[in-house]
Amino acid sequence: MADHLKIKLSIANRIYPLNISGEQEEGLRRAAQRIDQMIKEFEQSYSVRDKQDVLAMCALQFASQIEQQDIDKTDLNGNLNKRLLEIDQKLKAHLDSDVL
Repeated sequence: MADHLKIKLSIANRIYPLNISGEQEEGLRRAAQRIDQMIKEFEQSYSVRDKQDVLAMCALQFASQIEQQDIDKTDLNGNLNKRLLEIDQKLKAHLDSDVL
């Protein structure tokens, strides 16, 4: 049974109490810090008055990063599959030529 912790995270000057497993703590704390840093950057770069808008911009930033990683991974997997098929064909051709 995993250790359960009660923690409080501060995001955009609001406190969020959470019940989490011990393995989640570091990731959640880092995520909260990253969100707060991103909020500061958006507030400095744009004249945004509403925290809701800044939080929506943060959500969009994180979601687009995840989507781009999925796209990149799909492209990489496609390229790897293509190369593996080419290697397989070469190996088969080599083995067939040795048999004759």
